[in-house]
Amino acid sequence: MRLSSGGIRKTLGPGILLSGACIGGSHLMSSTTAGARFGFSLIGLILITNLLKYPFLLVGTRFTSATGLSLLEGFKIRNPLYLPIYLIVSLITGTFTIAAVSFVSGVLLTNIPVFSRFPAMDLSIAVLVISGLILLIGQYKALDRISKVLVLLLGLLTLFALISLLTNGALDAVDNSWINTEPSPWRLSNLSFLIPLMGWMPGPVELCVWPSLWMFSRSKDTNYRPNIEEAEFDFNLGYVITVITAIFFVALGALTMYKSGDLMISGTGVSFAQNLIRLYTLSIGGWAKWIIIPASFAAMFSTTLTCLDAYPRSISSIQGLLSGQDQGHGESIPERKRLQKWIVLHIFAAFIALLIARSGGIGVKDFVFTAMTGSFLTAPVFAWMAMDTINSPLVDKNYRYDYFMRCLCWAGLLFLSLFSVLFIAHSFFGLGFSS
Repeated sequence: MRLSSGGIRKTLGPGILLSGACIGGSHLMSSTTAGARFGFSLIGLILITNLLKYPFLLVGTRFTSATGLSLLEGFKIRNPLYLPIYLIVSLITGTFTIAAVSFVSGVLLTNIPVFSRFPAMDLSIAVLVISGLILLIGQYKALDRISKVLVLLLGLLTLFALISLLTNGALDAVDNSWINTEPSPWRLSNLSFLIPLMGWMPGPVELCVWPSLWMFSRSKDTNYRPNIEEAEFDFNLGYVITVITAIFFVALGALTMYKSGDLMISGTGVSFAQNLIRLYTLSIGGWAKWIIIPASFAAMFSTTLTCLDAYPRSISSIQGLLSGQDQGHGESIPERKRLQKWIVLHIFAAFIALLIARSGGIGVKDFVFTAMTGSFLTAPVFAWMAMDTINSPLVDKNYRYDYFMRCLCWAGLLFLSLFSVLFIAHSFFGLGFSS
């Protein structure tokens, strides 16, 4: 099988959607803060994390294109425990993640004069409701079209901001942070930052299911089933976009806010948004406000939109599989109606979570970084499930992972497991020192 321009054009979608889901909290908050606190010294860790998660996140795309089944169907056939485990975690993390990303989207809007007089929480709820209406009315087609525009807009705007900084000589202030920086990020006391950074970099491992399900909707939309090369080209393109954008945001944080990262993420949600924009404009110029605000909002709105589709889509598919009603591909009218019900339920649940956050005075840092930490601690479980399924007899030998990819899987599983154990030991049993 070979790549063709027509096939690629009809295939592009699920991989871009995955990049839209990933380019959000991990990039705007974690990557920017990494640059602000530690300069360029964490770029190596970010690249390694992206590399070691790659084989797990690729599983859904390869499995579906090779077998014609969704990865969730593979989980069900491979081990009776896999599907319930995925369902339980999705029900818990889905609500919290959707609430968190809509929360950040809302507080970013407070930097726009016409919205500045509205409470940040009200704007967050508005973002949540608008995202829901887009999905309920426009369904997958609207998700696909809007996400592609947002990802393109985000990439162009962040690249423009980065070029502006580099031409102004901003690199001189942080050029030595490639090798070492003070304070050093390589201390146990920084695990509370490094774990969230890796948790959503480029995204949680459970996202491996999402492209698998989106592939069925894309095929129905274009009436075309891609071959493995075309499907993986789409995935790899989206993955490269997420990695490059992550480096862009690290560079932006380092060049504009070096050694001021703690200031940026302190305080309430509104102060976070204001600090973010203020520090950018101080370094680049007042005009940069109209570059950074659209770029930041595009990042978070694309994440809100894709998460609000993917979590309900996954749970709806699992319901169909466990009940024996259907295959969970989302192609029939009853399946689409069931998906819409789960979208409404997630909007309501996220709304309740936002109200609880407001009453408890929870800030952006705690809200989002808690979700990132949970994603990292569950990553080894989902990594094993993905690795076990793609290398099982369910997949033709020609499409199972080769020796290099299997080694990369084991290295990634070891990496995720060791850091999770280290974080638990440090956080709950006092391993290490506070400074």
